[in-house]
Amino acid sequence: KAIFFKTVLPLILQVNEEILAERKRVWDLRYGMRLGQRLDAVDRLWLAGRFDHYGVAPGDFEGLLDRMDIIPPSLALAQSAEESGWGTSRFAQDGNAPFGQWTSNEAQGLVPIDRDAGSTHAVRAYSRLIDGVQAYIDNLNTHRAYGEFRKARAAMHRLGANLDGFSLAKTLTRYS
Repeated sequence: KAIFFKTVLPLILQVNEEILAERKRVWDLRYGMRLGQRLDAVDRLWLAGRFDHYGVAPGDFEGLLDRMDIIPPSLALAQSAEESGWGTSRFAQDGNAPFGQWTSNEAQGLVPIDRDAGSTHAVRAYSRLIDGVQAYIDNLNTHRAYGEFRKARAAMHRLGANLDGFSLAKTLTRYS
C-alpha cells in the first residue's frame, strides 16, 4: 500500500498542479479582459481550446472554472485503490488504468476476462500511468454524470472551505 501511495499520489498532485496553473491563466486572462485589454491570438486560441475541452460555451468563465478544477487527492487515491486493488489489477499493471475507466473501443483497452456475454466494453489502457490519472480527472471534470460532484465542489470553493474528498465522494453515485 505504501508503494501504491508513493506511486500514485505524486501523479495526482502533478495533474492537480497543472490544472491550478491553467485556472490561474484563465483568471488572469479574464481579469485583463475586464480591464479592457485585448487578448493576443495565442491566448484566444488557448481559451477556445479550454472552453471546447471542458464542454463550456465560449465566454462562460464561471462554467469553465467550475469544470477546470482539481480533485481532492484523498478522493482520487481512494478511488484508484478501490478500482485497481491497490495497483494489483491487470488493468492497472498492463494498461496503466488505476481508475478502471471503460471504453467502447476494444482497440483502446483491455477486455475484461469475465466480461458478460454480449458486452462490448473494455477498460481503457494508457501508455503512461499519468495518462490514466489525467483521464480520470478529465472524466470527473467533464462528463455529464458528475454534474453534482462539480456543483458540490464549486459550492465548497464559494464558501472558502477546503475540498472535502469524503463529502464529494457521496456525489459520485454514478461512478462504478
